[in-house]
Amino acid sequence: MAKRFNPEGLELKEKLVVVNRVSKTVKGGRIARFAALMIVGDENGHVGYGLGKAAEVSEATRKAIEDAKKNMIEVSLKDGTIPHEVLGQYGAGQVLLKPAAKGTGIIAGKTVRAVVELAGIKNIRSKCLRSNNPTNVVKATFEGLRSLRTAEEVAKTRGISVEQVIG
Repeated sequence: MAKRFNPEGLELKEKLVVVNRVSKTVKGGRIARFAALMIVGDENGHVGYGLGKAAEVSEATRKAIEDAKKNMIEVSLKDGTIPHEVLGQYGAGQVLLKPAAKGTGIIAGKTVRAVVELAGIKNIRSKCLRSNNPTNVVKATFEGLRSLRTAEEVAKTRGISVEQVIG
């Protein structure tokens, strides 16, 4: 089970997934604001996402980065890929993540690619099912990555050997 992680002391990289221009209609007219979705990660099993809203794009991205650092998780990796197939769901977003052989690369759309690259996954296949809303796709990808567990973690939880877990 992936757990929350403190980002202190990590060399984090940032990626902007999407910036939305939103407006609110008030008595005097429309007020335009921006919402930014950012991913941060160290490309070594630690990744986080954040949403920031502000009147300027730069301020929204700064807030999103701060939020992303608070929402960091540790991802279970196995030889540059994920240990098993997983389906992440959040709202209407659904993301299928499959492990891939060495040399396959990252077969994923723009949104999922940003998350798995910064998580440090080198070989993976993914497919967005249902909604392709970037916010829900990112959250669904995180739900999938959060539920990943290696054979060693499963064995430790059950109190048995790795050989018994594998078969």
